[in-house]
Amino acid sequence: MKTRLVFFLMILGLVPVKGVASEEQAWTALREGRAVLMMRHALAPGTGDPGGFDLEDCSTQRNLNSVGREQARSWKPFLESRGIAEARVFSSQWCRCLDTAREMEMGEVTGWPALNSFFRNRGDGDTQTRQTIALVNELEPGAAVILVSHQVNVTALTGVFPASNEGVILALPLSENPTVLARVSPGR
Repeated sequence: MKTRLVFFLMILGLVPVKGVASEEQAWTALREGRAVLMMRHALAPGTGDPGGFDLEDCSTQRNLNSVGREQARSWKPFLESRGIAEARVFSSQWCRCLDTAREMEMGEVTGWPALNSFFRNRGDGDTQTRQTIALVNELEPGAAVILVSHQVNVTALTGVFPASNEGVILALPLSENPTVLARVSPGR
């Protein structure tokens, strides 16, 4: 019972995740290419997607509202204040993730199907998580890396249940049990 309580409190962010570095160490690792930032898209009210969801048609999807767009824009000054002026940004192909990534204005946004939500198709989770790990680990050294995805994807990889617009800095190389260096959000 105690283990379940600690896990639940970790998910809520009330107890630190085991092995978490100081936040400054996490930011240094991200700047130096020894970590990646994986985040949940900004606020898009609701759960899942409506019936008739079409990946190519944003009007059929759950989208960012004005608060969500403001949240996404808050990342740029937040990241810049931590020494990250540009990044390689990879996103789920869902409109709310692409819009979050674009509103951040941190660099060109590349859609990665491995980051797409598997909320409706939970059976795809393990495969997509392994694909995300492989894709990240295959990246060449360079600017900081930001992954914009969904709660289910972040939780499947990290065990962290992120709020909208919250991210985790993960040590590289990624593995099926990655080291979470910090939980971060411009709103914290």
